Amino acid sequence: MKDNRHHPFRDSHQDREEVKHIPDTPQTRAPSYALAFADDDFMCREELRPVRLQLELLKPEMLMNEADVNSTIVLFGGARIPEPAKKDTARTQTLSDLSKYYEEARRFAKMMTTKSIETGGTENVIVTGGGPGVMEAGNRGAEEAGGRSIGLNIVLPHEQAPNPYVTPELCFNFHYFAIRKMHFLMRASAVCVFPGGFGTLDETFEALTLIQTGRMEKVPFLLFGKSFWEKIINWDALEDAGTISTDDLELFRFVETAEDAIAALDNWEGKGEKRGVIPGR
Repeated sequence: MKDNRHHPFRDSHQDREEVKHIPDTPQTRAPSYALAFADDDFMCREELRPVRLQLELLKPEMLMNEADVNSTIVLFGGARIPEPAKKDTARTQTLSDLSKYYEEARRFAKMMTTKSIETGGTENVIVTGGGPGVMEAGNRGAEEAGGRSIGLNIVLPHEQAPNPYVTPELCFNFHYFAIRKMHFLMRASAVCVFPGGFGTLDETFEALTLIQTGRMEKVPFLLFGKSFWEKIINWDALEDAGTISTDDLELFRFVETAEDAIAALDNWEGKGEKRGVIPGR
């Protein structure tokens, strides 16, 4: 919600504009004279990293609060998975075959957004990494339903630019992976993971670890594509080795279709508990 309180002090926006009209002198051209908060070079100094971390946490939090985003459905998945109509352009046959999950992500997001709109559109808003592949599918489905969706982009050399389906006012960009991950989970009422690569695996296991260790409340956790996940991860071997417990294998479920996922969410034990990352004390 926007802060409409009256403040007696001069507004920082005014001062930022005012300095553009001051006399041009050696003193006013000196870097030291620039307002600290409007000085890009100063803000990017190594010593300012703690401030930048705080700003990246604060900006999306404030804007999502103002947009009345109360809870989210998190969609993780591969940037390289093409939509079915373009599966012939995939670099491998496996990626071509996985294109069916683009369609399932799109359908699932559309169905969940439709349900969200029916209750005001503030709960269970789709959030993705904002890029191509499965991320695009999630934002696309939400748009097709006539609803909003969030994109949490990050600056990378490749594969990361906002897809055209992210709601513009909920399209964010990050420098720090850690802060981006926090925003994925702070409002999460469910986590849904589609086939993907290193990034997807990283996000998946970090979220599972937070739940396993009690740093995050238990939420429905769905893995789309049982054959994919069982091929790349030997879950039973982890249990047999004793590095995870049998109960840890109950933290997630496998699903194949959008309908499977919605049924799993509707019947998840413990539905209605607190959601998201437990704040530090």
